[in-house]
Amino acid sequence: MGLTDLIFYPVYLLLFYFFFSARRKNIHDPVLKHYHRMGFWIKALMVIPFALFNSKISPGDSYVLYQIEGANIYHLITKDFSNLHWLTGLGTEYDQSGLLADTWNSGYCRDPNNFMVCRIVAVISFFTFGKYLITCLFFSMISYSGVWRLYRFFYEQYPHLHKQMAIAILFLPTFVFWSSGILKDPLCTGALGWITYALYEGIFKKKHLIKNTVIVILSGYVLVLLKIYILVAYVPFLLLFLVLKNVNLVKSTFFKVALTMGLMVGIMVGFTAIMKQLQSSMTKYAGESITKTIQGYQKNYAAQESWAQSNFSLGVEFDGSMISLVKIAPAAIIATLYRPFIWESRKLSTLLSSLEGLAIMIFTFRMLLSIGLIKLFKAMRDPAIMYCILFSLLFALFVGATTPNFGTLCRYKIPCMPFYVIALILIMDKYGKLKLKNSPLDKGAVQISEGV
Repeated sequence: MGLTDLIFYPVYLLLFYFFFSARRKNIHDPVLKHYHRMGFWIKALMVIPFALFNSKISPGDSYVLYQIEGANIYHLITKDFSNLHWLTGLGTEYDQSGLLADTWNSGYCRDPNNFMVCRIVAVISFFTFGKYLITCLFFSMISYSGVWRLYRFFYEQYPHLHKQMAIAILFLPTFVFWSSGILKDPLCTGALGWITYALYEGIFKKKHLIKNTVIVILSGYVLVLLKIYILVAYVPFLLLFLVLKNVNLVKSTFFKVALTMGLMVGIMVGFTAIMKQLQSSMTKYAGESITKTIQGYQKNYAAQESWAQSNFSLGVEFDGSMISLVKIAPAAIIATLYRPFIWESRKLSTLLSSLEGLAIMIFTFRMLLSIGLIKLFKAMRDPAIMYCILFSLLFALFVGATTPNFGTLCRYKIPCMPFYVIALILIMDKYGKLKLKNSPLDKGAVQISEGV
């Protein structure tokens, strides 16, 4: 990131400001207008620390892989238009001597998921002239367009919780930070928000069926290309929520439990099928079952990142069996939701996640002390709480079990974190115990908004 990035940034920021301001004119609710404006500025300004961190302080995939190789494809095309086919070509074909900007990225570009991001960077570079900071701004705005839809979805269900939902979705520090630049995560969080609101409008509100069908297909396609496991883990529970909310006659606890258990089994089967077919460039491992795949991920991370100071152990031996998976589940979920703990954070990249994890842990304990375990289980009868908690816990299990490195864990877990916080908020609200005025989460959100 150079001086020209900082010079061009205000110009592009102004363009996006006018675009979102025009969109805001269609919003008549003053509460939504307020959060739409605040959410935009937070996402737009977070791009600067994200770009500085990933290009200067701790260079990672965002800059050394996606930006360098994506901008390289853009420059290859501008020099020779015949190279345009690389925008639709395969990474296995592109990964040749003389084409890569950095031969260190050779294996990573062979991964179709990674190469897809590089191609998206190349396309955006035609509008940003290959400037890293400006391209990060485009990724951040793509994310915000979907994240805002996610906020609208929950706001329409719980308008009295507008502030709390804003904290969980628009202001959650790590969620905002890691979705504000060139990574897979901004694209996935944007797609997640769009697919949520489109399914809600199409199935529950029965509006704009053609438009919402197209949005669901396009958003689902993005998730399939980049991180299909998010789609497999998320959509079934969202559909469960929409079905239970839409069909008033579904009051049988037995039916709800049976449907929920059936979905969980289906998701497990889906994960297994995905892991059988996907051969990651990092792992090159095709498991026979989901437990074997998790074991393979752990071994490969340990082998490839043995030098990293942020490696960690779950403290539970995993031998590849389903019984072992059950044993590892609590440690994996705790790792995703709350770790790294403060004393485990040795890098700036994990410190923000540590502070956020501490705040969420305090909020969780506060909820448990306020309502008790019996009311907690009763709260699960609520379709929205069921949908949020089941998705966040199942997603946390697989992320925590497959990612024994705090640096990657901080990024991989962000899709489930807003939903976990929302579940806590809804449980507390259900029993009239919600008082966020003095909570760590609320203080953090106030500091962010004041900083903007």
